[in-house]
Amino acid sequence: MRHATLCYLLRGDEVLLIEKQRGLGEGKFVGPGGKLEDGETPRECVVREVEEEIGVTPRGPEKVGEFEFVFGDESEMFVHVFRAEDFSGTPEESPEADPEWFDVDSVPYDRMWEDDRHWMPHLFAGETFSGEFVFDSDGEELVEWDVETDVGF
Repeated sequence: MRHATLCYLLRGDEVLLIEKQRGLGEGKFVGPGGKLEDGETPRECVVREVEEEIGVTPRGPEKVGEFEFVFGDESEMFVHVFRAEDFSGTPEESPEADPEWFDVDSVPYDRMWEDDRHWMPHLFAGETFSGEFVFDSDGEELVEWDVETDVGF
């Protein structure tokens, strides 16, 4: 199973999302992040990936969640979710990502992975969470999900 990260930059009542330009989730809005490299911690990975994708350096990213994603019968990915309210740089478009700020009350869930609507409100509320999301084998339809809150990391 691959390990990956996501990072949600928060600015007041806004969250930075990226429109994926290629790869898994192309055309969807997600948080910046990516796959862990050998010997890299999730925190090191999330800083590197955010810098690579949008030219911003998160300072002191806080791990607030983790998920297992299953496609069909296969455990596909384990994702470490971070949030950061302190960062340097201005988000810039890259071949991977087109960044955009959204009011947390206007997050475009209809253009995101189906699981996001089940856990992102916990992120915005400052809660910690963990969960499992089971999609069909094509990764298109969420068929089962479970989210627990107030977990420790």
